[in-house]
Amino acid sequence: MSGSNLSTEQLAESDGAELAPAADASPSILSAHGIGKTVRTGDSDLTILDGIDIEIKRGAALAIVGASGSGKTTLLGILAGLDLPSRGTVTLAGSTLTDLDEEQRALVRGREVGFVFQNFQLLASLSALENVMLPAELRGDSDARAQAESLLARVGLAERTSHYPRQLSGGEQQRVAIARAFASQPSILFADEPTGNLDTKTGSTVIDLLFELNAEFGTTLILVTHDMRLAERCSQQLVLDSGRRVS
Repeated sequence: MSGSNLSTEQLAESDGAELAPAADASPSILSAHGIGKTVRTGDSDLTILDGIDIEIKRGAALAIVGASGSGKTTLLGILAGLDLPSRGTVTLAGSTLTDLDEEQRALVRGREVGFVFQNFQLLASLSALENVMLPAELRGDSDARAQAESLLARVGLAERTSHYPRQLSGGEQQRVAIARAFASQPSILFADEPTGNLDTKTGSTVIDLLFELNAEFGTTLILVTHDMRLAERCSQQLVLDSGRRVS
């Protein structure tokens, strides 16, 4: 993965917005120590991340903040086991990801992790309902349809279950993506600039929904953003500048 060059619309501050609940004294669900990422570019090495340490308690909400190119998306990919660091260790839900091969990391992701992406990543050939059913079907759950219908109703799309992504607005597609992420019953949810393709009002609505569901499900949230107002809704913030943690 390369450093992030993603952008997001500025979110309007909403009256009465609540902070995500702070983590309690429960064990860490994710820890990273000495994380570095270096790639070869031509005749030289490019350092994307350098010496990043993170400790996240179960149920916490962490915002990874920084300008475009600061390494936010690269760090998220490493924490989620989508990529490996050049140095350092990552442990997620008791599994040391940096000791595992890709197949083993995929098993951990399937068991513990949910994703929400800036570009939604819905399957165009599946309806909203089928997209949300997919994680439960892959697990072999017998009630995948009922779960998906309940989640789509929770995100306000009970009347849009049979619609395909091309028939949905950007905000509706992101709500389907959020429902799909929670359908996997994740211990930890990674969201990479989830409002980047949405207008300000729609983005604010989507973020409110994400935090509401995060609290209801007791999920740990790791959110990549360059919007400090959004970051301040999380119980922890990690600020990156040119691949280094500055706060």
